[in-house]
Amino acid sequence: MTALRGTYTVLITPFTADGGAVDVPALKKLVNWQIEQGIHGLIPLGSTGEFLSMTPEERAQVIEICVTEAAGRVPVLIGTGAEWTRDAVALAKEAEGMGADGVMVIPPYYSSPTPDELFEHYRRIGEAISLPVMIYNNPATANVDLTPPIVARLSEIDNVLYIKESTLEVTRVRDIIELCGDRMTVFAGILGYESFWLGAQGWVAVCSNLIPRDSARLFELVADHGDKEQALALYKKMLPIVRWVGGHRYVAASKTGLGMMGLAVGDPRAPRLPLPEADAAALRADLAAYGLIDSLA
Repeated sequence: MTALRGTYTVLITPFTADGGAVDVPALKKLVNWQIEQGIHGLIPLGSTGEFLSMTPEERAQVIEICVTEAAGRVPVLIGTGAEWTRDAVALAKEAEGMGADGVMVIPPYYSSPTPDELFEHYRRIGEAISLPVMIYNNPATANVDLTPPIVARLSEIDNVLYIKESTLEVTRVRDIIELCGDRMTVFAGILGYESFWLGAQGWVAVCSNLIPRDSARLFELVADHGDKEQALALYKKMLPIVRWVGGHRYVAASKTGLGMMGLAVGDPRAPRLPLPEADAAALRADLAAYGLIDSLA
């Protein structure tokens, strides 16, 4: 199996204007545009994809569309996190059966599992499928912190080969690599640029919903070329967009931004609200400065 690396977009899920259904044409266009722009991989049904606000039928629809449209051009990992281990296993099996290249699994987010419970949770998932498993550490939303020592233990599970590390502690990249060696490949979740220099081999990015070409290029400049000067200049250019999709508004800002770029993808589903008008005006100004307004029309 080819190792996964590079910038992967954790895709938004386009909904129709009334929010009642997945917008199939918009999702197809988004997937193809991402790949044409040079993104290295796609991850539908993550937090940015509003996986907790979708029916099982909608989830399956999104998987089918993304896998079919990608057509093997880039890897497609599916977010398959669930509170109940049985459900997480079933979702992982569904993703594998539908042709996914891997799964990304956030820990159970309500029960506050112990390290032993986390190990059992991921062991059952890893043993149920033949796909690579990317564990997902986002303690701000999952109520669980996969610390480097816990990650080292999880790396002993067959198929648990990757981690999306989404804290603001960039030294965790260093510590995970030190503890796990080649048993675990780190993808940054937030601090992409900073993590690359410490050995991260990928970035699960939100900003690449809006700027996939530059998000992929940033990884390439560091990991493939070691070009600090160009990489830093590009990172500084990207920072306004990176900041817009940080924090609580990451879904709303991504969807509003895509709409301004010419691809209507609907609003977030409740309880999330659309981006407030004042913020939308400021976002439009930053997108205009980047030359992105109507670029997808």
